[in-house]
Amino acid sequence: MFPIGDDNQDITTAPVVTWSLIAANVLVFIYQLSLGDRVQVFINDWGAIPWKIAGGERLTTLVTSMFMHGGFAHIFGNMLFLKVFGDNVEDRFGHLRFFIFYMVTGLVAGLAQVYLSPKSGIPGVGASGAISGILGAYIVLFRSNRVRVLVGYWVTQVPAWAMIGFWAAQQFLATYMSIARTEQTDTGGVAYAAHAGGFIAGAVIGLVAGRRRVSRDVPVGRSPL
Repeated sequence: MFPIGDDNQDITTAPVVTWSLIAANVLVFIYQLSLGDRVQVFINDWGAIPWKIAGGERLTTLVTSMFMHGGFAHIFGNMLFLKVFGDNVEDRFGHLRFFIFYMVTGLVAGLAQVYLSPKSGIPGVGASGAISGILGAYIVLFRSNRVRVLVGYWVTQVPAWAMIGFWAAQQFLATYMSIARTEQTDTGGVAYAAHAGGFIAGAVIGLVAGRRRVSRDVPVGRSPL
């Protein structure tokens, strides 16, 4: 299932942070394309290399790597997910809190990958960890929203909990398999541990944010039903 849209009827503010993040990622990717054969040097310099981070080196790459991508399919998929699900979460959190949330979940995701593959010398790049955090918050805060998904050549609607739940199950299964086959954690590919770590962080923050909103909405002297 590939998401192409969702229910935005309750959004009250323009998703300026979501669009700004998309623009930043696209601009960095265009810069990567302009480097030609030197792009791998750029990735090695600014991507998150687990063994160096585990040793306390190049910690800033946990941030810079979040705005880099490995190809057209990589950035297209990430930015589509960010657009579809980010605007709802931004509207609920507010612009500044959403930006902080995005960065925090991205950092947690990167650290999760380092924890799983502390000896890996392969630079990790991509916004997937932070976007996984958005999905974690979305399934907690907007689980009943309808999401338009592409299944083969057909477009249909499914509840957010079904679409994101299916995606999350894939990530956690892949993470488990990576742990079970330790030698594969240093061979590259998709950073599933980052996806799982970001998703968990996003869901936890979403739960806290949801409870605070309920407590603010309930009149003094009454309890939420």
